[in-house]
Amino acid sequence: MSDRSHGPLHGIWAVANRELVKWYKVPFIIGMSLVQPILWLALFGKAMNLGNLFTASSLQIPGLSIPSQVINEIGRDVMLKMFGTSDYFSFLAAGMLSFIVLFMSMNSGMTMVWDRRLGILNKLLTTPVPRSNLVIGKALASVIKSLVQATVVLLVAVLLGMQFGAEINPIDFLGTYAALFLLSMGLSSLFLILALRATSWESQMMIMNLVNMPLLFTSNSFYPLQMMPWWLRDVAMVNPITYSNEAARGLLLATPGVNIYLDFAYLLAFAVFFTGLLAVMARRMLSR
Repeated sequence: MSDRSHGPLHGIWAVANRELVKWYKVPFIIGMSLVQPILWLALFGKAMNLGNLFTASSLQIPGLSIPSQVINEIGRDVMLKMFGTSDYFSFLAAGMLSFIVLFMSMNSGMTMVWDRRLGILNKLLTTPVPRSNLVIGKALASVIKSLVQATVVLLVAVLLGMQFGAEINPIDFLGTYAALFLLSMGLSSLFLILALRATSWESQMMIMNLVNMPLLFTSNSFYPLQMMPWWLRDVAMVNPITYSNEAARGLLLATPGVNIYLDFAYLLAFAVFFTGLLAVMARRMLSR
């Protein structure tokens, strides 16, 4: 049956629900996917608390004694100027939300590879669901899984001492989730595009391993842009994770100097472009 005989949203939720059922029926997979970001938070975030570098009882210099209050105040000013917050753990925790989105989005492509390998994709192509909706449904499932796990990471961060901005409100949380939604939709679509051309699960895994760390470390997940060399700063400025991190920190931590409108405009353009490209490529490349 022709794709034109059905509405534009036909079958999207059915495909997404199928992916979600496979996910929440295996709690072990959910738990293991949360281990890495939680370890980053608990170990890296707490061990590398840069604010402790400026904490001391006092500083003794021959002929001069600097009280601890002065040292702590200087350290607080330095942290605020560099990170926008005096607590590095909170800075890192806000960045971990995008990290879990990246991790889950990468796996969206693997679902396509395994469906093709096991013959499930051929069965789906015999249904009246438009080809583009098959892949958009997979992307939507990835988005939902990403947001659920980002919520868990956020709760863990709060338990470990994450500090929010003084005037935070529910709208700030909704805005953060909106930014994560756009990031996840764009990244999931990107990895599904790559999976459409993958000839084996090994090639898809190689792609995932190739782009995983570069995407993370060429963003402001760990350090602000002004601390990067100029060439890395230019790369970070085109990385969508940079804009998601900036939006999350501006909304949750009240980081000064954040242009929320620019962040959302970039993330929206990123999500729309790759989702549209995914739909077009699915129509051309998926054969029944």
